[in-house]
Amino acid sequence: MRAEYEHDFYSWLLEQARHIRDGRFEALDRDNLAEAIESLGREQFNKLVSALRVSMLHMLKWDRQPAMRSRSRVLSIEEQRLEIADVLADNPGLRPRIGEAITRAYRRGRIAAAKETGLDESVFPTSCAYSFDDIVSRTFSRR
Repeated sequence: MRAEYEHDFYSWLLEQARHIRDGRFEALDRDNLAEAIESLGREQFNKLVSALRVSMLHMLKWDRQPAMRSRSRVLSIEEQRLEIADVLADNPGLRPRIGEAITRAYRRGRIAAAKETGLDESVFPTSCAYSFDDIVSRTFSRR
């Protein structure tokens, strides 16, 4: 990355985009640009994983603690569904990785559910029982 842009990643990235649009491929900072693209892709994937994790955390708590069901929990799930939809709308290339994202998210969501509920981790299935359709469209009644 050129020294004058070390502290201003966004300006550097815009410059790289201008070079591409202008067909000035020889001016590209190829190695750093490739690294930046990979990093942005990982960031968006992690954003998807995070929204799935929070959604499944609340679903696990909903399923294992019926007495604790609340409007707040439903709204948290709905909020994460919007985040999932936004991330996928902005990054349609992530769709083929949804299964991988669910697997990663569930591992952490399961541990968080055990921690937050005080229930033994064995109460929660070791592998995710929720399909993507369940995560984004299962109906929860608000109280």
